Amino acid sequence: MNAGPLGGLTVIELAGLAPAPFAATMLADLGADVVRVDRASPGADVLGIPNDPLTRSRRTIGVDTKTPGGVEVVLSLAEQADVLIEGFRPGVAERMGLGPEQVHARNPRLVYGRITGWGQDGPLAPVAGHDINYIGLSGALATIGRAGEKPVAPVNYLGDFGGGGLYLAMGVLAALYERMSSGTGQVVDASMVDGSALLTTQLYGMKAAGAWSGERGENLLDGGAPFYDTYACADGRYVAVGAIEMRFWSALVEVLELDAESLPLHLDQSQWPKLREILSEAIGKYTRDELVAKAAGTDACLTPVLTPEEAADHPHNVARGTFAEVGGTVQPAPGPKFDRTPAPQPQAPHPAGADTAEVLGEFGYDAAAVAALREAGEVA
Repeated sequence: MNAGPLGGLTVIELAGLAPAPFAATMLADLGADVVRVDRASPGADVLGIPNDPLTRSRRTIGVDTKTPGGVEVVLSLAEQADVLIEGFRPGVAERMGLGPEQVHARNPRLVYGRITGWGQDGPLAPVAGHDINYIGLSGALATIGRAGEKPVAPVNYLGDFGGGGLYLAMGVLAALYERMSSGTGQVVDASMVDGSALLTTQLYGMKAAGAWSGERGENLLDGGAPFYDTYACADGRYVAVGAIEMRFWSALVEVLELDAESLPLHLDQSQWPKLREILSEAIGKYTRDELVAKAAGTDACLTPVLTPEEAADHPHNVARGTFAEVGGTVQPAPGPKFDRTPAPQPQAPHPAGADTAEVLGEFGYDAAAVAALREAGEVA
């Protein structure tokens, strides 16, 4: 089986929630050998859900990291690994005996990736929070929502995943590249405040250029422009319209059978309320799928707003292999795509601790040593 572009890379993941597992999943998807360190007693593990896609494509060992023997097991694995990923609050890993200094004393080449909401330092570092709090502080949340209404939480895509796990995975890969020349690992401090702020980079350029001067929901790309928004169709389902440039706008006008000569200039912001009424009425005459079929093959930039279930069955996504069935659950497939070293087929999640003996054996523990650790309750 093709190992993917990260074949040969060994990653230790300390079990956690959302962003850290997502970073580990991306590395595992691309061929890294990820070993997830779960709790020694699976019944006490409340961190995940059954068959969680964020635990796919890796092995899992059960370790009691509250015991010296359990900590030593993780350190011995880290001694032979390339990367360690953790998502605890600042100071927690250090108190466990698994902080960067403790791990680097055993393996100075290891890249130590850590993801938190606020970062490892700063006045808010020790405070609790969730995705919505982090993107609130970064400025990202304030830009999402309708004009005159409150900000809308975009699920937890911006903090936990885009500005969290994906941000950490990029940092880990950058540190691995640097290690090729220095021979030394380093700590990657990924904060969801920092990561979600980075996702707003274009916004600052647009503001400086005067291209983003309105309040929330009044600008070109936040639903303020009638030609960049979603609209309800006759069947209560929705389409997404993104006809910004003139050639795309002209194509949309043609699909909707509107009189181009009588329409307001679409880039004239003072005409946006009137234009929105026109588009809403025209689009509302069709069911979603009727209108999508009408726009097919054109550059009208009109597409359906699909549910996650519908997205998996869309012909384009099927052709691209955008989704896959893993362990009976349909979910997004690994990405991006590589022409020489494609990602391996994702594997179903293993029960927590299921691979303890196998993994420890590969890392140098003989059967007697594993049995002794189990007898002491230090591993599953």
